Amino acid sequence: MTELNTHDNITEKWFLLTPKETEEKLQSSLTEGLSSSESLTRLEKYGPNELQAGKKTPRWLVFLQQFQDPLIYILIVSAIISAVAEHGGHDWIVIAVIIFLNAIIGFFQEGKADKAIEALKNYSAPDAQVIRDGKEISIKARELVPGDIIVIHEGDMIPADGRIFEEKNLKAEEAALTGESVPVNKNINIIEDPECPLAEHKNMLFSSTLATYGRGKVIITETGMQTEVGKIATMISQAEVKLTPLQKNLEDFGKWLGLVILFICAVVFLLYWLLGGEPWLKALLSGVALAVAAIPEGLPAVVTVCLAIGVTRMSNRNAIVKKLHSVETLGCTTVICSDKTGTLTKNEMTVRAIWTGGKMYEVSGSGYEPEGKITLADQEVSVANIPDLEMTLRIGILCNDARINQDEKTGKWNTFGDPTEGCLVTSAWKAGMEPKSTNDKFPRIDEIPFDSTRKRMSSVNEINGKKMALIKGATEIILDFCKNIQSDGIIRPITNEDKNQIIKAYEQKASEALRGLGFAFREAEGIPVEIEELEKDLTFVGMQFMIDPPRDEVKVAMQECKDAGIGVKMITGDNLITATAIAVELGMIEKGEITHEGKDIPNMTDEDIEKCKVYARVSPEHKQNIVKALQNRQQIVAMTGDGVNDAPALKNANVGVAMGITGTDVSKEAAVMVLADDNFATIVHAVEEGRGIYDNIKKFIQYLLSSNIMEVLVLLIAAILTLPPPLVATQLLWINLVTDGAPALALGYDPYDPTLMKQQPRPYNEPILTKNFVIQMFFRGGVKTIVILGIFLLYIYPTALQPTEMHYEDLVYLYENVDGIAETLGATVEGLSDLELLVIKYEDHSTLSLLSSQELLLDRYVMWHARSVCFLAMMFGEMANAFNCRSEYSSLFKIGLFTNKIMLYAVGISTILTIALYIPGSPLGLIFKVIPMPFLEWLWLIPMIIIVIGSVELMKLFYRKKLNL
Repeated sequence: MTELNTHDNITEKWFLLTPKETEEKLQSSLTEGLSSSESLTRLEKYGPNELQAGKKTPRWLVFLQQFQDPLIYILIVSAIISAVAEHGGHDWIVIAVIIFLNAIIGFFQEGKADKAIEALKNYSAPDAQVIRDGKEISIKARELVPGDIIVIHEGDMIPADGRIFEEKNLKAEEAALTGESVPVNKNINIIEDPECPLAEHKNMLFSSTLATYGRGKVIITETGMQTEVGKIATMISQAEVKLTPLQKNLEDFGKWLGLVILFICAVVFLLYWLLGGEPWLKALLSGVALAVAAIPEGLPAVVTVCLAIGVTRMSNRNAIVKKLHSVETLGCTTVICSDKTGTLTKNEMTVRAIWTGGKMYEVSGSGYEPEGKITLADQEVSVANIPDLEMTLRIGILCNDARINQDEKTGKWNTFGDPTEGCLVTSAWKAGMEPKSTNDKFPRIDEIPFDSTRKRMSSVNEINGKKMALIKGATEIILDFCKNIQSDGIIRPITNEDKNQIIKAYEQKASEALRGLGFAFREAEGIPVEIEELEKDLTFVGMQFMIDPPRDEVKVAMQECKDAGIGVKMITGDNLITATAIAVELGMIEKGEITHEGKDIPNMTDEDIEKCKVYARVSPEHKQNIVKALQNRQQIVAMTGDGVNDAPALKNANVGVAMGITGTDVSKEAAVMVLADDNFATIVHAVEEGRGIYDNIKKFIQYLLSSNIMEVLVLLIAAILTLPPPLVATQLLWINLVTDGAPALALGYDPYDPTLMKQQPRPYNEPILTKNFVIQMFFRGGVKTIVILGIFLLYIYPTALQPTEMHYEDLVYLYENVDGIAETLGATVEGLSDLELLVIKYEDHSTLSLLSSQELLLDRYVMWHARSVCFLAMMFGEMANAFNCRSEYSSLFKIGLFTNKIMLYAVGISTILTIALYIPGSPLGLIFKVIPMPFLEWLWLIPMIIIVIGSVELMKLFYRKKLNL
């Protein structure tokens, strides 16, 4: 055989070719199939019929990537400098632990490998019935090659794409691939439109879809990555990984902060070295201390924990989030692109109306649950008293191969068989016709199965001792075979006026996107069960109209989206009439509003795509084009879906949302969020959570940065004034991690603003550091800076606050081993007097001296004392600031001190840990270089707290008046 070219450059549009042309193109035989040797040659050439996974990032590289952050780089350098300069100090260990904890958290959150391609593999058929060497055999589906002939039966998973060349009543369920809500009737006819959408390729079968009815034979045209599902797999693997708005903001913020920190560190180093006369190494350590003060070490952990809190809240509301940062992205979502089938609708056909006897009856209830009423002009009717209605429903349940039952575990009602037939069983059951008893009472004797050419089905049942032929099918077809009509229980000849009335009723419901089936009957005594004899001279009795109905809760969710400034677009593979009708019913669009099919999208501008709200007959490529166009228009897009065909768009959207119940494994793996209840309203709840989480993240960023600005300003101004550093590095680390950490986490639990879902989405490119944010940040930090420096100056210069004499018990706390040092110097502890002989252990851990100078001793004591007071005041000032940050503009007293109990617990824990440092004899005091203080000096906390809270309350009052809040 000559070489094939099907996979070499382009893929053929096989639906344009006849079976014979396809056979010749693929150099195969429709009767004999391929030979075993040829199939092996082609398998080697084209590879196995399976989907290929993309290259995965090694786990070690995922871990190393956690260190790719400017602030982390600065911390690493700070740790190295501290380790070299301190000769065994504790600072570098604390910094190193922080760095690795952040890396480990990020590693476990981001290290989960993408399994979308694996899920697609599992979704494919494992085996196939193939004709090789003229014999039908079973092989592994992965061994199929182009040109193979496969045999399809009802219930088979289609193993590859192929052109149908023989079929008998063949139907395929393609909702997962095309979005078509009902099984598609298949045929062997060629399609003449080269731009025909995938959902209308009725002469083709596609990999990973399901044969639901009939049988057929197919010649394989595409395998592996060349199939339609393979193209989706390619799009998934090529999808660009996008940073969320928060990640972008934090990345930009980190770069900006890193540059500022390096500049200030250099300034402090030069001030202490050149102007202050400090040794260069000690000056460098001062710069390190400032770096530690400036970097919010706890920020990555706090962001992660806050997002995790939101994930937990969302899981309690049936939204399972796989990627933490996607929670926050939902908060700035501006457009939700939703699939129709199974997302906005129930994916369950439901009879909505019945026409019979010249009247239109309404049917309530939805899905396959047999709960509902049949009404006429809003009045419930008794079917037993309306023979036309009873006969219409009876034909529907008897001329039927489907069955429905209730799942014992979930309580959900399901259909087995064709969904359209299933809803006919349900409508009859609503009228009191229980399926089993009805079929037992009127047993089936014979049947003529549904045929896609005839578009009807007939059954012969025994009814009241007579054989009756019951027929259902396309209304326009059945009318052609009707001689009579039943009206008010009376059979009479059908007239043209009757037919016009029937067609008018049919067209009215078709305009509402309801599918209609006609029902007829005739006596069958002595009539052979043959199409030509049985299906003529029929009596028309009625029509039933069905639809895949919208979910009950979606209308409410749609209104909430409007209130929140979020647009919703329907993107479906179903037909345009159905999609438009559902959109009108949901309130998405008005009647007459412009809608489009997928084939229109290539010729539309991004602006046109943004304006349109309903797209039908859409392919996976079209969905991606819509998402990209919206993103080009600066929209933040959440894409919902449940099918294989949705996976690429789910992957490319800012937030991919899959259905947990009806969704395929492929869609779940491609998405970042899965709805456990398949409820569109859950997305709205998730958006609310996302907005609340972002608000809380901004609260603790404001808290951390205003606190860190205070620390930087205190050290910077001290350096400019050539004062000793008011705080040392370990004290700053304690503040940043312990005092700041717990309250910052508590802000993540702060109650959400009740008006969140009445606000417009925030701009996707809005930076964290807005003008008002920066002003408030510097104001809060500046007020605390003034207070801390004032306290420090009071303590280091001669004032009434300094002790006139020092007690030995105040100083003994400065030493790790006073007894040992005193013994080395030839003295005993008992023999030491207050001012004559003291052992001082210098901060650089290198010099021991005997001092008899009261002035030098006083200087050393005063420095430790001043830092201890400043350290205490700063920590409690930070905790007061945490309460301030609970709202940007609202008064703390209006919000309430006790509305966030977690905050109270956090402040309580931080207070206890802080007090523990000042307990005489505590080893923590030595590590963090603080000494016990008299009770009166703790009173500094009162004015500190009053000033911190009072100043911010005045600022908030100013903003409320300025913004008319």
